[in-house]
Amino acid sequence: MFEVPEALRSLRCRDFRAFFGAQTISQIGTYMLSVAEAWLVLSLTNSPLLLGLINMLHWGPILLLAVPSGAIADRVAKRRLLMTTQAAQACTALTVATLVATDVVAYWHVGILALCAGLANTLFNVVRQSFVSETVGRDDVVNAVALSSAAFHGARIVIASVGVAPAFAVSGACHLLVIATLATLGVEGRPRRQRPTTIRQDIAEGLAYALRTPETRALLGLLFVISFCAFNFTMWVPLLAKNVLSQGAQELGFLMAAVGVGAVSGALTLGTVVPRHPPLALLHASAAAACAVLLALSVIESFSLTAVALFLLGFASVITAAGCNTALQLGSSDELRGRVMGLYTLIHGGSFPIAAPLIGAVAERWSVSTAFFVWGAGGLATLAALTGARRRRVVGYQPDVSIVY
Repeated sequence: MFEVPEALRSLRCRDFRAFFGAQTISQIGTYMLSVAEAWLVLSLTNSPLLLGLINMLHWGPILLLAVPSGAIADRVAKRRLLMTTQAAQACTALTVATLVATDVVAYWHVGILALCAGLANTLFNVVRQSFVSETVGRDDVVNAVALSSAAFHGARIVIASVGVAPAFAVSGACHLLVIATLATLGVEGRPRRQRPTTIRQDIAEGLAYALRTPETRALLGLLFVISFCAFNFTMWVPLLAKNVLSQGAQELGFLMAAVGVGAVSGALTLGTVVPRHPPLALLHASAAAACAVLLALSVIESFSLTAVALFLLGFASVITAAGCNTALQLGSSDELRGRVMGLYTLIHGGSFPIAAPLIGAVAERWSVSTAFFVWGAGGLATLAALTGARRRRVVGYQPDVSIVY
C-alpha cells in the first residue's frame, strides 16, 4: 500500500484529499480567467490604467463582502456555499468564452463579468479558508494550509501549457468539475451552534476580537503589506511581459508559471520545514525579501532574470501569506474562525483592488519600472515602521505562545 509522505500528511484524510483536488481545479479555472482577462483588456485597450480598473472590479467586492461572508460562513453549511459559488463562476467564465468566440466582446462586457466573478469569488475564498481546518485534525492544520496554498498558486503553472486563447472555456469547465468533486465530501462544515445573534452582531464580535488581540493585529498588519505590495501578480506579470519585455501571450504564461512554481515551493517549504506556529520573525523576513525582489524587478530587463525574480517573489510572498493564515487559524476558536478568515480575505484580497489602479496609474504616467520601485521601497519602509511600532508596544508584554519569535 502506498505510504503518503510526511510532507503531504494532510492528504491521508479522505475529505481533505477531495477538498484539495477541488481547490486545485477551482484555482486553475480562476487563474485562467484572470490571466486571459488581463491579456484581453490589454489587447482591446493597451492601457495599464484600464487594466487596473478591471482588476479593481474583479477584486473590489472583497472590500465590501469579505467580513459579512465570514459571518455567513459561521452560520451556514460551508460545503453548500462552496458549490453555489462555483456554479456562479462557471456561468461567468462560459459567458466570456461565448463573447470572445463570437468576436463581439467589448471592454464594458469584461468589466461587468469581472464584477460578477468577483462577487462569487469573494464568498468562495472566505468559506474555503475556514473550511480547511474542518477536513483535517488540528495537528495537521499547518500542513493543510500549506498544501491548500500550493493548490491555490500552482494553478499558474498549468496556464503556461494551456495558453490564453482557450482559457475562458476551460475555466468554466473547471468550475463545473469542482461542483461534482465537492459533492463527494463527507463533511458539511455545519456551524458549531445555533446563533441567536444577528449577522451585524457577529461581525462586531469578530472585529472586536481582532482589535483586542495583539498577535492578530500584528499578523493582519504584516498581511496587509505583503498583499498590497507583492500579491498583484495579474498586474505585475502582464505589464512586465508586454510593456517591459515586449513579449507575447506564450511568454506571459511562462512568467506566470515561474510565479506559480515559486509559490508552490514556498508553500511546501512552509508545510515541511516551519514548526507548527510560524515564527513572526520569519514572516517579517520573507515579506522584506518579497519587497526587495520588487526593487530588483525595477531594473531587470532580461527575460530569464525576470523569470528567476518572479520565482523568488512567489516563494517569499506565499511563505508570508500562508504563515499568517496558519497562525490566525490556530489562534482563533472554531466559532470565530469564519470571521477571522473573513478579515484575512478582506486584507489579502481587498488590498488588490486598491493597489491595482494605483499601479496602473503610476505605470501609465511614468513607467512600469517606476511602479516596481515605488511599491518595493514603500513595502520595506512600511515593514520597518510596523516592526518599530510593535517593539514599542510590547515592552513589558508577555506574548501569546501562538507566536514564536
